[in-house]
Amino acid sequence: MKPIEPKPFYMNDIQQEVIYTGAKDTILCAGRALGKGVIHAMWNLRNMQRMPGSITGIVSPNCKRALTNTLPSMLTHWETLGYKRNIHWCIGIKPPKAWGWPEPIFKPENYENVLSFYNGSIGFIISQDRAGTSNSQSYDALDIDEAKFINFEQLKDETLPANRGNRQYFGKHYFHHGMLITSDMPVTKKGSWFLDYEKKCDKELIALIQGTVCEIWRYEKHIREMVASGKEPSRSIRSKISTLHRDLCRMRSVATYYREASTIYNMQVLGEAFINQLKRDLPPLTFQTSVLCKRIGIARDGFYNSMTEGNKYSAANFSYLDNLEYQFDKIKEPCSLADSDVDTNQPIAIAFDYNSNINWLVAGQPRKSQLLVLKSFFVKFERKLPELVSDFCLYYRHHKRKEVVFYFDSTALGSNYAVNDEDFKWVIIEAFRSKGWRVNEVYIGKPMRHIEKQLLINRMLAGKSRLKVMINRENNEDLLVSIQTAGVYNGGKDKRGEKLAETEEDKLEARTDGSDAFDTLCIGCERFPKVAFSMGVTSSW
Repeated sequence: MKPIEPKPFYMNDIQQEVIYTGAKDTILCAGRALGKGVIHAMWNLRNMQRMPGSITGIVSPNCKRALTNTLPSMLTHWETLGYKRNIHWCIGIKPPKAWGWPEPIFKPENYENVLSFYNGSIGFIISQDRAGTSNSQSYDALDIDEAKFINFEQLKDETLPANRGNRQYFGKHYFHHGMLITSDMPVTKKGSWFLDYEKKCDKELIALIQGTVCEIWRYEKHIREMVASGKEPSRSIRSKISTLHRDLCRMRSVATYYREASTIYNMQVLGEAFINQLKRDLPPLTFQTSVLCKRIGIARDGFYNSMTEGNKYSAANFSYLDNLEYQFDKIKEPCSLADSDVDTNQPIAIAFDYNSNINWLVAGQPRKSQLLVLKSFFVKFERKLPELVSDFCLYYRHHKRKEVVFYFDSTALGSNYAVNDEDFKWVIIEAFRSKGWRVNEVYIGKPMRHIEKQLLINRMLAGKSRLKVMINRENNEDLLVSIQTAGVYNGGKDKRGEKLAETEEDKLEARTDGSDAFDTLCIGCERFPKVAFSMGVTSSW
């Protein structure tokens, strides 16, 4: 096959720094939209091209994230670089013999979760929610994206030990058995495992590597100038470059490069307006961690002090996702078909929090002794409750029983944004009915006192009530931030942030709004179980 001619393209400072440093192990904690996909694309191209027939482990927290985040980003950049699907690479299928591609050194039993390259290199797609995807494998490199969602104990037990062997084939390469680990800033202790690599980063060694790269560039520039002027570069200069390259490979082979970088580094591509839009649309803490890449301490004595990692779960619908056959355009519009935790034959319980600048909807379903928090939504500024309901209905458009159990307290009555005479309750019910959904109204009275609410919900989190709260981590990222960072003040939830004047550093979107909608859902499902009758089906909640 004719080699690909490299195409010029822009790389920001961080992307360039990661690529030219080229440490065996690279750990990048970077903000959203920094361009981590470019780094994964370039890193995997280097490995697969220079180690033909090799096996790379492409690790994702779960199947849904692999299909919606990790793979589409990387493969889009491959396409941009000129590497086309079913010409230079394929995914989910065994390359037909007619293509004439060589086979990998160790052939997989099946190709359902395999990314194949035209020179025989392959990438095993490892999703941690699929049991045993790392078993009996021997990898030449590991590519780990969205590390803050990775279960490190599972990674340590199942995947890291498989990054071994094949030295007889690729041992000469300094990047053999290397790792690329990327993520934005975690907000939980469990998700912070990869931050420990900072201690393994020898900054002096990294500076020496980068200095050597610059020295090589200087010599190569000098050679180009000599050739352009018709002079023959001396043997000593060429020998010097060879020595520098040899030293560089030796240093890279033992180097661990750790870097933290905010999205601001990609300002030239994204533009200032995009960053400002993120600042408006995201809760302050999410903006600080996921965009500015700041380390934020989590309140250990917060309002929800019984919350643990055991209250979170993943629920990918493998059957639906597998049937997509890696056709990424089919999942650009997310929907509940990708979730295995929703019972489409039962109504969905919902609760809201109302504010002139941000409105939240939290959805769940009681299931035996558990309350599953399926997904949360929020809208900002000019988008109000009708748009919030519309977002919910769009996501659950395939739900068979289009029925919700709407839990609300007195804050939903007699109040609005002064745009008409109707209250929040009326607006929500009318919005659902206009979309063809049936609404079962459940009034839970005046808002519960904070101390009583805290006791009730923490008992639910600890599994000491009728329902234990379980939260789908993939569908509630912002809600989890709101819950996990809610503090205590004067014996109640610290809601002082909601009353502060807006500043560039702290927008009016309060950090506790999402958790307030979560509270209402928990109280409603625990204290006001609903028995719904519809089409002859009875479900006891």
